[in-house]
Amino acid sequence: MEVRFPSDERPPAWKIAILQYVIAFSFLGLLVGYWRLQIGQHRQYLDLAERNRVRNLSIIAPRGRILDRDGRVLADNFPAFSVLLMRETVAVLSPERITGIARGLQLDPDELRRTLERTASLPRFQPVLLKQAATLEDISFLESHRVEYPELDLIQVQQRLYPKQQVAAALLGYVGEVPEEMIAKLGSSYKPGDVIGKFGVEAEYNQILAGHDGMRRVVVNSRGQEVGVLSTINAQSGNDLRLTIDLDLQMVAEASLGDHPGSVVALDPRTGEVLAMVSHPSFDPNDFAKRIDPKEWNDLMNDPMKPLMNKAIQAQLAPGSIFKIVMASAALETGTVNPDYIVNCAGVVNIYGHLYHDWVFGKRPVHGAVNIHKAIRESCDIFFYTIGKMLGIDKIDLYAKGLGLGTRTGVDLPGEAPGLIPSPEWVQRVFKRKWYAGETISVSIGQGAVSATPLQVAHTIGGIAMEGVLHRPHVVFQDQLRALGMDPPDISPHDFPLSEDTVATVKSGMWAVVNEGGGTGSAAQTPGIEISGKTGTAQVVSQTLEQSANSSEFKSTAWFVGYAPPDKPEIVVAALVQRGEHSAVAVPIVRDVIKAYFDKKQGPKGPANQMESQARVLSQLRPGALPAQKSDLRQ
Repeated sequence: MEVRFPSDERPPAWKIAILQYVIAFSFLGLLVGYWRLQIGQHRQYLDLAERNRVRNLSIIAPRGRILDRDGRVLADNFPAFSVLLMRETVAVLSPERITGIARGLQLDPDELRRTLERTASLPRFQPVLLKQAATLEDISFLESHRVEYPELDLIQVQQRLYPKQQVAAALLGYVGEVPEEMIAKLGSSYKPGDVIGKFGVEAEYNQILAGHDGMRRVVVNSRGQEVGVLSTINAQSGNDLRLTIDLDLQMVAEASLGDHPGSVVALDPRTGEVLAMVSHPSFDPNDFAKRIDPKEWNDLMNDPMKPLMNKAIQAQLAPGSIFKIVMASAALETGTVNPDYIVNCAGVVNIYGHLYHDWVFGKRPVHGAVNIHKAIRESCDIFFYTIGKMLGIDKIDLYAKGLGLGTRTGVDLPGEAPGLIPSPEWVQRVFKRKWYAGETISVSIGQGAVSATPLQVAHTIGGIAMEGVLHRPHVVFQDQLRALGMDPPDISPHDFPLSEDTVATVKSGMWAVVNEGGGTGSAAQTPGIEISGKTGTAQVVSQTLEQSANSSEFKSTAWFVGYAPPDKPEIVVAALVQRGEHSAVAVPIVRDVIKAYFDKKQGPKGPANQMESQARVLSQLRPGALPAQKSDLRQ
């Protein structure tokens, strides 16, 4: 039997060669890849590994405190936590993760999505602020979902606190997140989530109040938990800022104005220091220290009484009869009339073929023979219609602007309105027509196109009482700004000299407004304190419309400005009550503030030096006038 052995079928040589080349190239590729990982891209992957292991966490610098003139706290900080998205660990969040995070942190998913879209172009190492002022529920959610959401982290921050809540809110302002346009500016040092002053003192002096953030480099494990600290750069706190505001007077002014919409301003006419500044209705700036609820924001924006407006410097309204003090000063100073000049007030006068009525017409006996003293005391419209015609609009414009109306006072607060003193040039520029002589008559009693802010009114009347020396109002002490290395604004007084006789005559009339029979401000009389002043009532619509509409929206604006003592004023206070209808509602407000000022000067043994008690009594007289108070962190 023949045995057959299998033939030797060796693969072709070319196949072996190809296999050898494949194996060789594979090993070569592995070697190249290994070289790239270990040498070529060593730094890149080392950085990635380091980022997974090391996190840079900002240390938010606390803002400086805002204090009143006696060092009592008006704005402070308290420790809180914010939620950050650490984008070094994740490039893009899926819709499911966005929804899960929003649900866990009680955020609007659409708003969270927009936040991520706005910050997508920022460097990956820069965290994104997802939520300020995290609640206990937010913290519990993060701690219990560390593995599920390793990209989320907590950072300790200093949240702004306003212990008095709504008190002085319009003056202090509020803080908020830096807007995107500021972040996008070339050279900007801001990053998303940074907080800056948005309004009031917080905005005007943000550079002083804002500190410099620090940084912590920490080591984290695979679950994102901190296990060590590599280095720390400490944060630098902002500087404290002491205001000229007297919290005692501020509280009395807040309580006395109560629920009335309007404003109260108290100044020291000798220096221009603002002692109190109230604007009602107010708001709680604590709501802005974290992201304010959109509904609450819309309510504030759509409120017809504009709670976000600082009415002390932004409410431009006709000053009414308070303007008569400017008219009297101009008439006396130019020699248009003398103190003995007599006008017969019959309650109505015909000027340029038009009948102009006095405010007493049809309500009470007419004034009869009136000189300038009686005209100021009883606020006779007919007298000032007459001298307005004699003066002419050019002289009225010159003296009104010279005494501080129709132009910004220069107070160190943002957004001050200029007011308006109409003139032929203004009419030509705005309406492209000439000035009509009849318009001068309405201007003569502070109506027509005349408008002023409460701060301007206090500034002007205080300047007249100081013989034409008008000190620039300010809310921060100048020496403090210099000590902090800032160049303070020039507050040298503006002089518009008035003769001694003019000042004496006008001041005598304002003293009579309060202290003589028939004076329109007699309700300001206070035992032991001589107050001088001037009332004002300004229509916002025609008298016919006001009576026919019978709506509070069209009620006249009530004014009163007073100062004391009459010879050398130490304090001047202006009160504006919108929809007040009669100036009588504004008189007690000024009286309360001036009384509080002199009571405090008497010292601890004074009969009414306990300002908090006084404010509490006033709030009881006007229920709901004062918001709930938190005690100061430092008194």
